[in-house]
Amino acid sequence: MVNALAPQTAERAAPSPPSAGPAVDGRRRGRRRQVVVAYLFLAPTLLFFAVFLFLPLGFALLLSVSRWTGFRLGDIDPVGLDNFAGLFAEGSTFLTPVLTNTLLFALGTVALALAGSVLVATCVDKLRFQGLWRTLYFLPIVTTVVAVGNVWKYMYEPGGLVNGVLNAAGLGSVAFLQDPDTALPSVVVVQAWASVGTAILVLTAGLKSIPESYYEAAALDGAGQVTVFLRITLPLLRPSLLFVCVTQFLTGLQSFALIIVMTKGGPGDATAVAALEMYRQAFSYGDWGTASAAAFVLFLVVLVVTLAQLWFFRRTGEDA
Repeated sequence: MVNALAPQTAERAAPSPPSAGPAVDGRRRGRRRQVVVAYLFLAPTLLFFAVFLFLPLGFALLLSVSRWTGFRLGDIDPVGLDNFAGLFAEGSTFLTPVLTNTLLFALGTVALALAGSVLVATCVDKLRFQGLWRTLYFLPIVTTVVAVGNVWKYMYEPGGLVNGVLNAAGLGSVAFLQDPDTALPSVVVVQAWASVGTAILVLTAGLKSIPESYYEAAALDGAGQVTVFLRITLPLLRPSLLFVCVTQFLTGLQSFALIIVMTKGGPGDATAVAALEMYRQAFSYGDWGTASAAAFVLFLVVLVVTLAQLWFFRRTGEDA
């Protein structure tokens, strides 16, 4: 009998766990106040993103599956995926030439800007007064796109500077912006020239981060300038090159202002790009549903291209 009651007596005699004291409750209340204060400070930024990012994004998603002329919200007519299907339907110009021109424009811009910026940054890194040279190459960035586009537009004219140089060299004039075969490459050159300043700044910073000991060791081994550039400079510049490639490609895919200033998408559809097509569908034709669908297709293209670039650089040894 005594043995049977002993466990129950011991269980009743066991002390109860201590309750949270006033100090613990005070710390919890202090953390709650800190969280509330933090969100109060973040409230203006969160409100900004809600009004100018999330709400427009949600409205664009709604329009991409609807038909709307841009006047009354009550006229929004859901149509499902018809807008997306129309972009790729037979006879549509979105896939060819619009999306094709967009990719060619972005690829050409990246190729020219990257090659030019690597060459110039390498040369500037060996010159005196580097700040002056970087400032000169950065000037196109702080100049408005409208000004840059108009200046180059007049330079491309039959009596402009570019044709004047060609004529002085004994060559004939070229209708740069009037010929469908040369219009897109001509605008690509301008876009690359205007964006090379930012790339030079990034690559110059990357060159400064390369330890001089590598170059000293290569000089002791008798390596030439080309070998040093290919075996030391380029591999160690890979993080900067990745940043330049991704940002330049994104800029090229979303280019709009320079195209509309210089060619307005012409001649014909030779320089029509996705951003310009969205503008035309919305503001010229009043088809906001198709414009929104094109915007989401362009977003997917940008996402896929960016992920492909990151995968390629990681595969070649860069964990950026």
